[in-house]
Parts: sequence; C-alpha cells; structure tokens
Amino acid sequence: MPESKKTKSKKEHPFKRLQTDLAVVIAGIEPGGKLPSEPELALKLGVSRATLREAMRAFEEQGLIRRRQGVGTFVVRHQQVIDAGVEVLESIESIAARMGLEVSMGLLNIEHISADNEQAAIFGKMPGTALVRLSRVINAEERPVSFLVDLLPVEVLPDAGLKEGFTGSVLDWLLKRGSPQLDHSKTEIQAVAAPSDIARALQIQRGDVLLKFTAKLYTNSGELVDHSSSYFLPGYFRFHVVRRVKGVK
Repeated sequence: MPESKKTKSKKEHPFKRLQTDLAVVIAGIEPGGKLPSEPELALKLGVSRATLREAMRAFEEQGLIRRRQGVGTFVVRHQQVIDAGVEVLESIESIAARMGLEVSMGLLNIEHISADNEQAAIFGKMPGTALVRLSRVINAEERPVSFLVDLLPVEVLPDAGLKEGFTGSVLDWLLKRGSPQLDHSKTEIQAVAAPSDIARALQIQRGDVLLKFTAKLYTNSGELVDHSSSYFLPGYFRFHVVRRVKGVK
C-alpha cells in the first residue's frame, strides 16, 4: 500500500536530520574542544565524508566550528549574544552599545526606485512614487550577523541625510533628526529560510534558518514612513517578550 502524503510530510529530510545530529554532537563538546576526526564522525553518523563536510560547512560559516588544516575541527568559543526584548523598538546599535558590544555597518547599498503597485499600496501612495531602498549588513565580532532592508519615501530620507553620519540604523537617524515625530511600530516575527542573496551577504548556506522581522514604522499622525525587513542569525541574537499576567496589577 503506498505511503500517504501526510505520513511522508512528517518524515525529516535525511540531510536536515544529519544537521540536527551534528548540532547535538557540537553542543556536547566544550568550547575550544576538538570534534572527532572526519572518518570517525562520518561512521558514527552513518554518512559519507563528502556529505558530512557539506553539513559541517553551514556550522563553520555560522562561526560555530573552525577547521584547522592538518589539525582538526574545533568548537568555537561561544560568541556574545545580542539579547533584547521586543516591547520597545530599538536599533541593533543601541542595544549593542548598552551591552558593550561593538557592531559596525558593512556594505551599504542605496537604490532609488519607483513604487510598484504592491509598494505603493503599503505606503498608501500612487504607483510611481519615488522611494529609496537601503540594504546593508551589520557586523559583530568581525563577522556579518544581520541583513537589514528599509524602504522609505524619498522625502523621509533624502540623500543629504545619508551623508550626515549614517551608521546603519534608519531609526536612530530619524530620532536624531527629530522629524517626523515617530510613534509606534507594528512588527511580524517569523523564521525563514535564507534566500541566496542574503545567504551570500551573511556568509551562510542558502536555506539556513534566519529570524525575520518585518516592521512598519508610523508617525504620531499615523503615517507610515518606513517599511523594513531585518534578518538575524539566530546564534547571535536572542529576543524575548515580557508579558503581564492578566488580572494582576
């Protein structure tokens, strides 16, 4: 009797299962400790050495393990995590400064575009409205840890503004300028598979899991001034929510 689609969907893909098993092995070794040799590890996990290397590459590119030619593979000492609540809107730079962690902006790409129908609908404007799209990488501990994309009406963030000490945070820049008056943000949080362009920018494998924040930033008059998509490497960020207990003052 053929296996049902429902049963098949519950089965984990062999390569994903290998990555899960390998993650357990890595987690069981102290930082600075050495992994078993490739032949030993491949035998233990029941895969070929070529398949094992492919699985290890994603962990290496995320900075969790490091290979030393002729010596072996070692677990990297755990990096400092950017830990923040999501109740208050803050930039990565502000959070990192409070933690004493140095971050910097990588390559900044600025595009001037005409709004298509979908983009125009987001801002409640006519198709063809001039928009500016900023995409950039944020680095911490000498490696890229997040990829940020902001879409704004051109009058909100003119070219002149980008020459006045822009360090990567549109939020910080707008707050420093003091106009427009910002009020609140609506944010959707989800786990996504890294698309190829963002995977390249973050030096990870396409399809690796990222945290994605899709946010809309509004003024005190209810006008949308920034639509952003922020992608975070899970191992470098930990977000939490403080929730009040219903009925308790």
